[in-house]
Amino acid sequence: MLESGVNMEHKIREQLNNVYPVEILHVESVTDQMFRCAAEDGVYFARITNYKSFDEQVEEVAYTEFLCKEGLGVSPVIPSLNGKAVEKITLEQNETLTVLYKAAPGAHLPREQWNADVLKELGRQIGKLHRLSKKFEEAHQIRYINDWHDNEEYHFLNYIPEEESAIRGIAEEVVSTIKKIPKNKSNYGLIHGDIWLENVLVDQDLNLTMVDFQDCEKHYHIFDLAVPIYSAMEYSFAGGGNIIEYGQKITKAIIEGYREEHELSPEMADKLPLFIKLKELFEYSLMHMYGDKEKRTEEQIRIMNHFRMRIENNHSILPV
Repeated sequence: MLESGVNMEHKIREQLNNVYPVEILHVESVTDQMFRCAAEDGVYFARITNYKSFDEQVEEVAYTEFLCKEGLGVSPVIPSLNGKAVEKITLEQNETLTVLYKAAPGAHLPREQWNADVLKELGRQIGKLHRLSKKFEEAHQIRYINDWHDNEEYHFLNYIPEEESAIRGIAEEVVSTIKKIPKNKSNYGLIHGDIWLENVLVDQDLNLTMVDFQDCEKHYHIFDLAVPIYSAMEYSFAGGGNIIEYGQKITKAIIEGYREEHELSPEMADKLPLFIKLKELFEYSLMHMYGDKEKRTEEQIRIMNHFRMRIENNHSILPV
């Protein structure tokens, strides 16, 4: 993690101006890996992280650049002065990988505006993404982007404590069941991997841009539908109605939109609750993977207990 504060942001601005063909005037931290860069000709975002290796990031950026050229709403990458999409800069005496993106159009929608119309369009765009992903894979051998089950974040038993035997058993069963699903080109391939609603920008004409492909992976396509449904149910239901009806409505909308652009067999659609459960376990495991047990706040403990009860009692976030 980089040091925070004005001094680090000044160093980042200096380094980026040395490497890229833009004149960045101001840098501010969005997260510890993403920085908003104001330039004379507009706004950019710099991703500065060694979260993935150089080869993985180069392959990921080649993928997103292909999607951009094919007309999908993704942020374009700005090549460096050396013509590279992924550059190396030195911060705190450490070599760090950097990708500079032109800011995407649109904005994050308020919670109450995540309605069935917007989510149907999101489903359509995810379908288009998967259709173009197949085209990319036909032309490029994927060498560095992992299959989902090879990524450390899915190794749940390494992080969920041994005393939580019920959840460990459920996690083992869910992963094992999903691994046994037959793979084919219509249900498995490159996906975004993290299309929660904060990674989607919407403009006034309902044009959508998907950002943050850092977690792209080879996975069952339906996982890219499970994540936004999970996200909408968990974070974006604004109240004022029945949450079960909301879940049914948005699920129907996303699937309808998706099927306008890409096949989704009834057999895979029926497995949606299973992939929602995978996402739930993923989130719960991350709390253990990245959280400090000794420094958890009361709110963090409350959220973890909420997850535990829901998983142990097999309460699905998705109405079936």
